[in-house]
Amino acid sequence: MEQYRIEHDSMGEMRVPAQALWGAQTQRSLENFPIGTETMPDEIIRAFGILKKAAALANVELGVLDPAAGELICDACDELLAGRLEGNFPLKVWQTGSGTQSNMNVNEVIANRANQLAAERGVTLERPVHPNDHVNRSQSSNDTYPTAMHIAAVLALRERLLPAAEQLITTLEHLEVENEGVVKSGRTHLQDAVPIAFSQEIHGWLGLVDNARDGIVATCEPLYLLALGGTAVGTGLNAPDGFDVLVARKVAELTGEPFRTDPNKFHALTAKDALVMSHGAVKALAANMMKVANDVRWLASGPRLGLGEIHIPENEPGSSIMPGKVNPTQCEAVTMVAVQVMGNDVAVGMAASQGNFELNVFMPVLAYNYLQSVRLLGDAIASFDERCVCGITANRERMHHNLHNSLMLVTCLNPHIGYENAAKVAHKAYEEGKSLREATLELGLMTAEAFDEVFRPEEMV
Repeated sequence: MEQYRIEHDSMGEMRVPAQALWGAQTQRSLENFPIGTETMPDEIIRAFGILKKAAALANVELGVLDPAAGELICDACDELLAGRLEGNFPLKVWQTGSGTQSNMNVNEVIANRANQLAAERGVTLERPVHPNDHVNRSQSSNDTYPTAMHIAAVLALRERLLPAAEQLITTLEHLEVENEGVVKSGRTHLQDAVPIAFSQEIHGWLGLVDNARDGIVATCEPLYLLALGGTAVGTGLNAPDGFDVLVARKVAELTGEPFRTDPNKFHALTAKDALVMSHGAVKALAANMMKVANDVRWLASGPRLGLGEIHIPENEPGSSIMPGKVNPTQCEAVTMVAVQVMGNDVAVGMAASQGNFELNVFMPVLAYNYLQSVRLLGDAIASFDERCVCGITANRERMHHNLHNSLMLVTCLNPHIGYENAAKVAHKAYEEGKSLREATLELGLMTAEAFDEVFRPEEMV
């Protein structure tokens, strides 16, 4: 039989599981929001640990928090950041739109752990560490949750998505060099087009990832602005003078990122445009990855009845009924993730549009979707790079065959016989199953010597 202890908050007493570090407000949220299975993202909890430590350091420095209590709070935050307090953050995404209950969940866990540490160390405090009076000092959920969102977003981009994109860029750079001089048929509208070097095609993929990566980096700048210090409505009520600047500096020191206080706290509390712009850049990368993954699976289609111009790694059986079948599964994973990110972008935009007066109350759902996008896309790109792109090789024989059977090579004849005559050549060759050379000679448009002089597919790139 599960054991309980009694905790209390401003509304009265609550039974809390005996081993849990959370308190009454967390328990109320657990009981009042039995909605779905989605819990507050780990990235948000980690961000709260950073900002609570930064706030404690700032409060001590400003003389509004007992140094002994501040040290205990910081040590509890360090345990949170090290993953030693896992299992104590059970609240659902679908709670109050300000994230108040998750803010209090973190406050309660840190306060209770700080008091345990005090008992273990024999530290005597004037009064026990309190979740509101000490851990949440100089703060409000209305400025801590927006701050946690920005910290979590920047760290997720820097630690998960951008490194994956950069590794894929490196792989594509190597693949481009490996395939210099390999010429193949280009394709537009899924139809044959003029020749292109395979290295040029790869260079296009490289640009899709590289440019989108740069776009994401550019959107980090607004995310460095923190709402912390605005407290309830942006006025900074109950925060000491200088707290906002100092606490942002502490966050920057703890993360190694150039966070700073937002000079317009009224904007910081209610607007979520920085996250909208950042997620838009993430969506742009997802859209580009959709294109790259689709190109790869089209080029690898076959192995005999498709294009078959590249080989990709064979990672697992592709069918439960067709023996020997292998599918482009890494490409499929990337494209499914891209679809999810595009759907999340709608949720992010809608949530950001719902600020009323001095606060936006759609923050947990915005944070959940933003962070899921970054997490999924980063993981998908890393897997795609390692398990697919690193193993791409050109089927040079198939590329050569397709190139020399493409009717669109006729384009090189335009300057010599004109567009309309070149079209006649292409139609005749296609309808009669002849080569372009045969069709051109039969139509009397060029001599054999003249045709051979200008018809050099490998030089058309």
